[in-house]
Amino acid sequence: MAKPIHSMIRVLDGDKSIAFYKDAFSMSIKDRYDFDGFSLVYLRGSDSSFELELTLNNDRTEPYDLGDGYGHIAFCVKDLDGLHAKLKAGGYEPRDIVEFNRDGALFARFFFITDPDGYQIEVLQEMGRFG
Repeated sequence: MAKPIHSMIRVLDGDKSIAFYKDAFSMSIKDRYDFDGFSLVYLRGSDSSFELELTLNNDRTEPYDLGDGYGHIAFCVKDLDGLHAKLKAGGYEPRDIVEFNRDGALFARFFFITDPDGYQIEVLQEMGRFG
């Protein structure tokens, strides 16, 4: 059986990205490996072993072109409304909370937010399938 362990994104400003993921999702640096020309930073939350790998290329000065193939990373949280308010107060500009119904019942509550490099993040209320 295969176990997912991380997802990697390339970021332009490591400090800015690390601060965003810490503030928004309480992720902290688990490991950091510096090499000639680039660094790998592994972020992890306290509730999961899954990691987000940030790749920082030292000579990169222009934002990355995300293309049209990237979708989003998703997080589920216990207090969606509280996190939404916190992010808004912190100047991160989360989109409005959406309620998604299926067969007459609430299927999901969520909002999207964009990280400093333009990556889309879906934040879901912990419930049902997303619990």
